[in-house]
Formats: sequence, C-alpha cells, structure tokens
Amino acid sequence: MKPRIQYAILATLLAANLLNYIDRQILYAVFPLIKADFNLSDTQLGLLGSAFMLSYMIFAPLLGWIGDHTRPSRLASGGLAFWSLATAMSGIAANYLTLLFSRSLVGIGEASFGVVSPGILSDTFDREVRGRVLSFFFLAIPVGSAIGYLLGGVLGFHFGWQKAFLLVALPGLILSVPLWRIPCPGNKPAEHAETGKGPFSLKPYAALLRNRSYLFNALAMAAMTFALGGLAQWIPTFIYRYHNMNVLEANTAFGAITVVSGIGGTLLGGWLGDFLQKRTSKGYFLVSAAGFFLSLPCSLLAILTTDLSTCMIAVFFAECLLFFNTGPLNTIIVNVSNPLYRATAFALNIFIIHALGDAVSPSVIGWLSDLMNLRAALLIAPLFILVALIFCLCGCRFIDEDMADANVARE
Repeated sequence: MKPRIQYAILATLLAANLLNYIDRQILYAVFPLIKADFNLSDTQLGLLGSAFMLSYMIFAPLLGWIGDHTRPSRLASGGLAFWSLATAMSGIAANYLTLLFSRSLVGIGEASFGVVSPGILSDTFDREVRGRVLSFFFLAIPVGSAIGYLLGGVLGFHFGWQKAFLLVALPGLILSVPLWRIPCPGNKPAEHAETGKGPFSLKPYAALLRNRSYLFNALAMAAMTFALGGLAQWIPTFIYRYHNMNVLEANTAFGAITVVSGIGGTLLGGWLGDFLQKRTSKGYFLVSAAGFFLSLPCSLLAILTTDLSTCMIAVFFAECLLFFNTGPLNTIIVNVSNPLYRATAFALNIFIIHALGDAVSPSVIGWLSDLMNLRAALLIAPLFILVALIFCLCGCRFIDEDMADANVARE
C-alpha cells in the first residue's frame, strides 16, 4: 500500500477517534449544569458515565465478532453515525432517564468503532512502527478529551449544556462518509471478510483468556482505566468545588492541561516503547510500568494539596505519565493475538477494561463522595494505579511465549 494511502487512512481514523472522545468527555464538562437542572446527587451523575461504559463493554464482544466477519471500515462508519445521533439525542433530553438512555446508545456506537479501528491500522502499517502509529492514533484520547472539556465549558457556560451536545454531534455524521470508503487491507479469511458468514464462536475468546500476557495486559489497562476514568470524570468538578473556579474556568484549565500532557505522554510512551522493544521483548510492559510508578506521587499530590497551582502542576505530570501506556499496551494486544481475530481481541479487551474500570469508577467515586467528600473519594484512584503497575510486571513473565505463539499463527 502506498504511503499516502496509509497516512490518509490514519488521518481519517484519527479524526473519527477525536470525535469519539469529544462526544464521550463533553458530558463531564457539564456535570455541574446537569446536576443543577435535574437536581441530581453525585451518585446519579456518576451513573451517567457508567451507563455509557456499561453499554460500551456489553456490546463490544458481539461487535468484535461482527468486525472479524465483515468489512471493518463499514462497521466503524456505522458506529460513528449512530453515536453522533445519540449525542444529538442527549441534547434534547428533557429528563434524567432520557439522558441516561441516550448516553447508553452513545456507548454502543463508540464500541462499533473501537473494536475495529486499531486492527485496521495494524494491518495498514508494518509491525516495526505499530507502537508509534497506534500512539499517534490514540492521541485522540487526550486531545479529544481536552476539546470535549473545552467545548463543554465554553458552550455550556454561554449556551447551556443541551446546545453543547447538539453542536458536537454534527461533524460525526459528515465524517462517517469517508470512513465508509476506507479500503480493507487486512488478511481476514475471504469467506468471512467478504460474505460475513461463519457462526458465532466463543473459542477465540477462550483462547485469549488462556493467553497470560494478554490477560495481564488487559487487567493492567482495567486498573488504569478505573483510575484515569474516575479522575477524568470528576477532576473538573473537584476543581470547581475545591478551588473556587466556575464551570468555564475549571474545564478550560483541565482541558489545556490534558491536551498538552496527553500529547507529550502518548507520543513519548510510544517512542520509548518502540525503542525499548527492539532491545527486549518486555519493552512495552516496562515503559508502561515506569509510567504508572512515577504517576503515583503526582496523583496523590494533585488530590491532597489545597494550593491551586500545585494541583494543576501535579495533574499535568500525573496525566503525562499515565498516558505513557497508551501506545505500548495497545500494541501488546496486536502482538500477542491471532491476526484473524484481532477485532475480537480488542473487543474482549474493551469488555474487561471497562467492566472492571470506568464502568464502575464514576459511580463508586460519586457514592463515596456522597458518603464522605469528593477529595476523600478520589484517593481510590492512586490505589488502582499501583495495581496496574503490578499487573504490568506480571505480564513480563509470559510475553516471550505468547508473542512466539502469535507469530506462528501469522504464518
């Protein structure tokens, strides 16, 4: 495939992934406004985030099977259009239950895109540069999240939270057209990829659960997702409550920090992962473990300090170090899984990391906040960062064997 086509595919998928995280994170930027309009508790606010994640993870396994038996770009395109319409539905929600339902629909659409997009890129680019390519693709996490916070803060402050949802929904409907036309470079069996035939089977999922480095990788990502998902959803509200900033100021500050730290951490983690992986098969795990270890004191300081400047600096370094893992841990999924079931591998990973991670952490933190206070509730996040570090170190023991088995499957 010509380089210009490769990079056009990367650009299209990156743009869609940016919208993925904008539409996902804008909800948390307008938490205080929704709370005031619907008179909600923190537990109810947290459930809005959990509803999205529950549908995201529940539908991912089925969508992963579909992605392995159909043209993946069309599943991605359909998912983008679906979640964009669901986001618009959030903007016309007249009550809490309608908003809860619409956020659940957003999760289904984003799962459709999430299970196939990394595999499309992995089939498009050579193995030697996958870490950097996937790191670039996953820049959408910090950049899209930051844009979501910024747009949510600005649009919510000036026009209300409903118009914020409506305005961010439109670009996805437009982008779904070129996404539909992306060529399928993969090496899936012709009878599956072209006709969509083949019965649903649990065997690929069972094989992945026996793959120890895959499983430890997924558990590390789940623990990290619990911590990062909880922090991402509640830190703007934390700044709003404890540091006397309004919705616009809190989201602008957090969004700016997220975009800079996220870009730096994601790109540096991808580069370090590829660099170290050439010297040891444990390279991707070790880079991620180092990021988790160094982020622990930063996250504790961000939560415990009463000084706004110190809090912002600590949040910056904590996010930067946590984003180290983005490219490396996603590349491990590609490197240790059978290429014929790559969408299945990402689908199962999505289910695990969200079932054990941010499907529950927003509600848990909201519930703890109602019991105690938000500052005390957020202290659960550093504990899960420590758990992620331990799982990365455990995965180092099995990575050689599992990569060798995956290479045999490729042949």
